[in-house]
Amino acid sequence: MTHEPNPEQPPEPPPGPATSATLQRRRIVGAATQLGTEVSINFGSSLAGLVIPVVGSFVTVAARQIVMVAAVLPFYRPKRAEFTWRRIRPAIALGVALAVMNLAFYESVHLLGLGIAATIEFLGPLGLALATSRRVLDVVCALAAGSGVVLLIGPGSSDAAAIDPWGVVLALTAAAAWAAYIVLTRRVAVGLPGLEGLTIASIVSLVLLLPFAIATFDPAVIDWGVVGLLLGVGVLSSALPYSLDTFILRRITPRLYAIITSFGPVIAAVFGWLVLSETFTVTEVVAIAIVCGAAGTAIATQRDRPKSDLERTAEGMA
Repeated sequence: MTHEPNPEQPPEPPPGPATSATLQRRRIVGAATQLGTEVSINFGSSLAGLVIPVVGSFVTVAARQIVMVAAVLPFYRPKRAEFTWRRIRPAIALGVALAVMNLAFYESVHLLGLGIAATIEFLGPLGLALATSRRVLDVVCALAAGSGVVLLIGPGSSDAAAIDPWGVVLALTAAAAWAAYIVLTRRVAVGLPGLEGLTIASIVSLVLLLPFAIATFDPAVIDWGVVGLLLGVGVLSSALPYSLDTFILRRITPRLYAIITSFGPVIAAVFGWLVLSETFTVTEVVAIAIVCGAAGTAIATQRDRPKSDLERTAEGMA
């Protein structure tokens, strides 16, 4: 992962009267940009897969957070005068979730490979989306996604050694942390304006990770190639996608955003193959397709919640 903005934000209507062709162009641009961010995130994760064996997961995740903090802090500096425990507590919890999510995911990438780790991790947001549903179709989609993961980590899933059980545990931990991240992001968005909450969360995450990164840091392995990879991870997986979220969500619906995100495991598998030389059996390919298909079906068939007059008025003023 991993990157997860607030999917609840409604798309901003274009200013003034607009033709259907203009709206269609906006949707196409927004969808193409969202697809580009998915490529960016997973390309960054594949670079992480290259550098983790050299510097370790703690250093890799800490470097990513340093880049993120450097990108957002100059523009979204939190107002210290407004800090109260009640206001910043959700942002602190978000920072903890962010640290756990990224650390567990990157370590699972190291142990399982990018394609498998990303597919298992995606159970977090998918499970959260289906948790409150009472539709039979959603139950079927949940069972299908679960069966896909069983295929992915069960017998016949790899042509090499058996799947590392600790890697599976870490990927599931990342999935749970991703679900918590989504819930906390929504709470933070209500209590803290703009990217103020994300800035606080990024700082908290960095503070938690930095002591472990320093303890495991080996200066002897650092060269310009390693520095370039670490910067690439931070820019591609955090700074660039986050900077484009507002642009995207003003042009496409949250449902379309979620549908495009559901194809993340496929993109991750492609980069695992291209960058990390990962190989996949037919069973693994089918398993990844099942998980993505179940997620896409569940999301695409959801009915939009009717908007209140207040929400419609707020959207009109955006």
